[in-house]
Amino acid sequence: MSKPEDYKGQTPAWCMGCGNFGILNAFKNAVVELGIEPHQFTIVSGIGQAGKFPHYLKCNTFNGLHGRTLPVATGIRLANHEMLTIAVAGDGDCYGEGGNHLMHAMRRNINVKLFVHDNQIYGLTKGQASPTSPEGMITKNQPFGVFSEQFNPMAFAVALDCSFAARGFAGDMEHLKGLIKAAINHKGFSLVDILQPCVTFNKINTYEWYRQRVYRIEPEYNPEDRAAAFKRALEWGDRIPIGVIYKNNRQTLEDRIPVIKDAPLVRQPLDKAKLNITLKEFY
Repeated sequence: MSKPEDYKGQTPAWCMGCGNFGILNAFKNAVVELGIEPHQFTIVSGIGQAGKFPHYLKCNTFNGLHGRTLPVATGIRLANHEMLTIAVAGDGDCYGEGGNHLMHAMRRNINVKLFVHDNQIYGLTKGQASPTSPEGMITKNQPFGVFSEQFNPMAFAVALDCSFAARGFAGDMEHLKGLIKAAINHKGFSLVDILQPCVTFNKINTYEWYRQRVYRIEPEYNPEDRAAAFKRALEWGDRIPIGVIYKNNRQTLEDRIPVIKDAPLVRQPLDKAKLNITLKEFY
């Protein structure tokens, strides 16, 4: 059986105290406990501090453009739906540049696991406001404060009937590990929004700020009750719930496509005659 150190990649270049370290450790422990070997999964990332995540792991990786994590992950799943496909992104990368792709990934219900490193700021580009920055927050680019209303990923997910929507906290690694395992085991698109401090550029949402507010959702809560989930998703401020907010058992995109029912595309023989006919249509 593999150990967490078996997944070690490059030495992380994150700031000391960055919430990404907690996410990285929770992820390693989750895949170890699930018995998933490095060659059995692919991580896709974009640009940003979260985009460095697969560099620090031993696994199949693809590092692409800002906000374009989910289209690549979708392509990988359609080419080989036997490969566990994980997407990682920051709040700016996913909810800003990649917001359109997020919406349609939820609609399609592609079986991709999306872990968003949500520090409520653009960390790589030195502290601009992101979609999840609170209204009124003063940054280098917003000296008069953020004018836009704060984006709520959980409410967005419930409204779009996302197959699995959860929120974690990088400062509670044991709980986060459980959410990562639950997301991986769920059949369907899974979003885990992970609250994490940016110790350099976000001096508001610190570890202490989160610890005073986050609480684990009670065991008797029913995440399949959509109305209750939407109400829970709207909680923010003095009390912030962490755990599985909502889930359902919708049919996945992969299950709807007949040509990959018997075998992944990568295992199917290539019919050159049909390919040539198709190519001629474009020339």
